[in-house]
Amino acid sequence: MTVLFTLLGDIGMRVGTRPVNLGPALQRAVLAALLVDAPHAVSVDRLAERVWGDRLPGRSRDSLYSYLSRLRTALSSASSADEAARIAKEPGGYRLIVNPDAVDLHRFRALVASARAEQHDDTAADLFAQALRLWRSEPFATMDTPWFNALRDVLGQERLEAELDRNETELRRGRHAGIFPELYRQAEKHPLDERLAGQLMLTLYRCGRTADALDHYETVRVRLAEELGIDPGAPLRRLHQQILTAHPSLDHPVPGPDAASVLVPHQLPAPPGVFTGRGPELERLDRALGEHRTGGTVVISAIGGIGGVGKSWLALRWAHQNAERFPDGQLYVNLHGFDPASAPMAPTAAARRLLGALGVDPANIPADPEAVFGLYRSLLAGKSLLIVLDDARNADQVRPLLPGSASCTVLVTSRKHLTSLVTTHSAQLLQLTVFEPAEARDLLVRHLGTDRIAAEPGPVATLIECCAGLPLALGITAARAAAHPDFPLAVLADELRETTGRLDALETGDLTASLRGVFATSYQALTPAARRLFALLGPAPGPDIGLAAAASLAGLPPARARALLTELETAHLVEQHRPGRYRTHDLLRLYGTEIGDGEPAEARAALDRVTDFYLHTAFAAVSAIEGPDTPFRPRLAPPVPGCTPMDAADRGTALEWFAAEHACLIAAQGTALSQGRHDAVWQLAWTLINFHLSGHHLEEYHALWHTALTAVAHLDDQGPRILTHWRYGHARALKGEFTDALAHLGNALGLAEDSADTAAQAHILRTLGWVWEQSGDCQQALEHSVRALHLYLSLDNTFWQANQLNAVGWLYAQLGRYEEAESHCEEALALFRESGRAGAEASTLDSLGYVAHRTGRWESALSHYEQALALFRSIGAAYDEADTLAHLGDTHEAMGHSGPARTAWRQALGLYRAQNRAGGAERMGQLLGEAEAEGAAPP
Repeated sequence: MTVLFTLLGDIGMRVGTRPVNLGPALQRAVLAALLVDAPHAVSVDRLAERVWGDRLPGRSRDSLYSYLSRLRTALSSASSADEAARIAKEPGGYRLIVNPDAVDLHRFRALVASARAEQHDDTAADLFAQALRLWRSEPFATMDTPWFNALRDVLGQERLEAELDRNETELRRGRHAGIFPELYRQAEKHPLDERLAGQLMLTLYRCGRTADALDHYETVRVRLAEELGIDPGAPLRRLHQQILTAHPSLDHPVPGPDAASVLVPHQLPAPPGVFTGRGPELERLDRALGEHRTGGTVVISAIGGIGGVGKSWLALRWAHQNAERFPDGQLYVNLHGFDPASAPMAPTAAARRLLGALGVDPANIPADPEAVFGLYRSLLAGKSLLIVLDDARNADQVRPLLPGSASCTVLVTSRKHLTSLVTTHSAQLLQLTVFEPAEARDLLVRHLGTDRIAAEPGPVATLIECCAGLPLALGITAARAAAHPDFPLAVLADELRETTGRLDALETGDLTASLRGVFATSYQALTPAARRLFALLGPAPGPDIGLAAAASLAGLPPARARALLTELETAHLVEQHRPGRYRTHDLLRLYGTEIGDGEPAEARAALDRVTDFYLHTAFAAVSAIEGPDTPFRPRLAPPVPGCTPMDAADRGTALEWFAAEHACLIAAQGTALSQGRHDAVWQLAWTLINFHLSGHHLEEYHALWHTALTAVAHLDDQGPRILTHWRYGHARALKGEFTDALAHLGNALGLAEDSADTAAQAHILRTLGWVWEQSGDCQQALEHSVRALHLYLSLDNTFWQANQLNAVGWLYAQLGRYEEAESHCEEALALFRESGRAGAEASTLDSLGYVAHRTGRWESALSHYEQALALFRSIGAAYDEADTLAHLGDTHEAMGHSGPARTAWRQALGLYRAQNRAGGAERMGQLLGEAEAEGAAPP
């Protein structure tokens, strides 16, 4: 198994996904001191100096030899023969022999060096991204010796230089929007870095915010003068002048014939390989675009029609033919409006996906749906973009995703007419019908060749009749015939004519011919194993399926599953739309489900296997993200036979897996509910708590716990019912529905009290305190929070206790009871400092700063805020940093320090804007406006 050493954060070692116990802090320091110079030797004296600095204990060498001995034991027991890491004794010192790629610091430096040497910007950007992902937090945060402190500073500078080089690469690629939020955070942490200031100014200019770019230059110029007594350097002054004159060299880079960069997302799926007909429809879309360009209005061409008629094919054909007319790129999202295996995508979820394609970090996407749509429209403003919204359920799913800018064009496909879009958005509707016989014949000719079609006119007519002019059916039939070029077409025609079953008519009533016969011939041509897998894929949860999940669905090894999926792909019965991920047209899924209905026991067993795959793999991913001691960790039953869950190698891999499988996990919960697997329903919801809350997937968070409520009503175990009412109450509160939230939290608390579950009671009371505070009743919030604190104090968990001490202290401060507030926060601060929780320590310092400010102790308030600010910046907590900057500015203003107050407010304003926090930005803007007006008034 892979052995990994971590220095860019906590000092640690992992074997696969399992952390290795490396002993006490000084022992880990010895390992770090060797890893930094690996594979070179470090003398005994130098090792001791690195670990203890000038505070050498009397028997430091004995202690050092003891630590080295224990480390040797830990390394030998954890490393495999092919990935061995060992400490070798050298004359006068020790050497750690290890593969450099196994040490994150050495891998970081190697990746950065490769990125800087790379000639192609796309490859360089990927290398920089890999390098910077290795950083988790501040290195050696608990080590305080001169050597570790100096090394921490050196590494911080290396990281900044890598980030700046990455920024330059992304700016050359035209990816300024993608790095915009990160640039703001970097500029606040390094306000005097002129190279960084230039990158942010250029990004603001390219985003159409010239005034903000010039304002940032002025901020940097003033700060350099006040703090260093110097003017900006020549490069920054030159950039400032170029922005003032809108110099053409600042425009978005245009890739030449040999350029490796791209400007914007190109998300369109591949166009149909064989396309025929639809000439009038393509001309209609061309005319719609022409009218849009001259009339200056948004055009939505809603391409309607029955399933399988070729709506998506037409949209993609036209989109690819006209891609060059949209220099800012093309966005695509499948809304799954009529997907038989998953619910239609919520508009906010679709907007989040599109924002991600535009380069917005998920952490910077607001929780409020209206704010999400506002950010989406803001980023589209003035851009020439094509947006394809595929398979819409209804107009309500589409409207929030329409841009406010007349420069964008939108294509919508749906089985419904969406006529209301004509009224509300001047949409031009385009309805597709099935092919006429001549068009159907042309499609077969494109697949099979003129000679073969001309040789058998009678059988060809039968094929066209059986396919009813439906492009999907014609494509499948043609694939079946192409797979056997030596077979007469009459054989296939006879098979179709003899098939008497038919799929039910679709809800539009437009399809009356038998598709089942078309599908059946391709199905019967498969090997028995491939036929079985095809039938199992029909009811499988989710819009698509990964290889590993498909293997568990079928109870097969992944290699065998891959071979069968390739057979299905060759027969055009599945599509590998992304590497390792497969999807099936919804009509084919319905057909596969019908086949599976004939073997209900096998279909049920397959659903159990794939549900267990998602549950157990998600469970392992949670462990990789949060560690093995996650609170309220459920005990899972073993996976059913034939299910082979995956392990997550590290936190990054786990997060990537959650992102890829998110829709399938939600669908798996629905499958578990329909199968009566009620434990799996709430357990799947539990696995997604961190992913949903950290990524602001609040609608999905709410929906999963609402489903869990239905499931736990069937369980006798009180634990899941407590958890579900608690989480669902929290979800309701996040939506601002406080009455319902309090009701569910009250139910959870009653159940926890009946079960004498002290920890659960404490957590629920803590949440109740937060809900009451959010609803504006701080007295009720305090009463619940104090009750929670008393319960936490009876438990052996100092972190929970410290968190609640800070919460209670904050509420005392809101009620003006400052002495009690300060005593609680001071006690919390001491506990956090003992446990090394930098973020929690910073939050408590912010609370103490607030108390000091409210009691007129300005110097103390400044000290607390500045300490909090340094800690928030050290861990990259930009959200909290913005609030503390605002508080710091308030205190400076109260002390009459107008310059520092404006500086802090201006920095907070930049962060609030980057984080799309309208309320905070509005308050900062108002304060800055008042301060500047006051400063301009005559004496």
